[in-house]
Amino acid sequence: MRQTFTATLAALCIASAAQAQKEDFRPSELNQPGQEYPMVNSEGYARFRVVAPDAQSVVVSLGLGGRGGTTLTKGEDGVWTGTTEGPMDEGFHYYHLTVDGGVFNDPGAQNFYGSVRWESGIEIPAHDREFYALKNVPHGNVQQILFHSPSTGTERVAYVYTPAEYDKNPKKKYPVLYLQHGWGEDETAWSRQGHANLIMDNMIASGECVPFIIVMTYGMTNEVRWGHMHEFDWTAFQRVLMDELVPYVDSHFRTLADRKHRAMAGLSMGGMETRMATLARPQVFGSWGLFSGGTYAPADLEGKEKPLFIFTSCGEKENPDGVKKSIENLKAAGYNAEGYVSEGTAHEFLTWRRSLREMAKKLFR
Repeated sequence: MRQTFTATLAALCIASAAQAQKEDFRPSELNQPGQEYPMVNSEGYARFRVVAPDAQSVVVSLGLGGRGGTTLTKGEDGVWTGTTEGPMDEGFHYYHLTVDGGVFNDPGAQNFYGSVRWESGIEIPAHDREFYALKNVPHGNVQQILFHSPSTGTERVAYVYTPAEYDKNPKKKYPVLYLQHGWGEDETAWSRQGHANLIMDNMIASGECVPFIIVMTYGMTNEVRWGHMHEFDWTAFQRVLMDELVPYVDSHFRTLADRKHRAMAGLSMGGMETRMATLARPQVFGSWGLFSGGTYAPADLEGKEKPLFIFTSCGEKENPDGVKKSIENLKAAGYNAEGYVSEGTAHEFLTWRRSLREMAKKLFR
């Protein structure tokens, strides 16, 4: 009897939450052309619709790695629909469909490389989205470069952002930020999911940061499965980055090719790569940034060439106390360090978009 009452109460709570949703749903901005679903509303709920008349079960798995699920309900017309039980965090989210045990992408949404596969993407509009919005400002260029890696015997890919003024000032040289993606993503993540180029365009146009180049490359030199990062060869990636990519960029772009004008930062695994690389060879990069990718302690830096600037960040739902304590300790030890906590976010791209904006304000000043 108690179980029946509990189940009924839970059902009533879910129904009440559903009734409370505002019916101002509109197509996600990341939908494929002409597709109405998935939809989002002003409160952060997401609604899905999948045509699968022969299916027995359809579940939407949301978040990096497919954490969390929304079970869809089949209508008499064979169409499955459903709405998240609660609002989602603002910003970008990966998701996929599980149909009768098989994993598929949503045919209504664009795909993005994450979780070591192409995932569907949905954007929950953020209240502060103007800083990464596409606006009528001078736009920089994101171009693909191909470079040879003697240490791995492979041809590798990177994307390079140059500011809008780059081609108009043929004699001017620029600082460079090497910006790394997270685990399961690739060199396209920062420009597609992260909108790094739009963030820079808007900040440069408003005078919030100095113009600089951003280089984004694939962070894996040997492929490893999730949970097996101990098998990743950090030193192999460091050779590709610092011995091969940095010299290539300095010889093919107009860079200020010295430590003072060179920075490295990354999100999640890219933050771990940044931490490992900067501690191993602190003479290469003058400014260091970890976005949800760990922290530095004064003891880590003893006996090493002193960084010009350290930036550490995370989402409010991650480890804000750890970031704050690390920065306090670094400042007390005499380092130029700043921390940032993204309000209301977790381990997700809005955290990292905001982190890039905050770090860019202080770089190369």
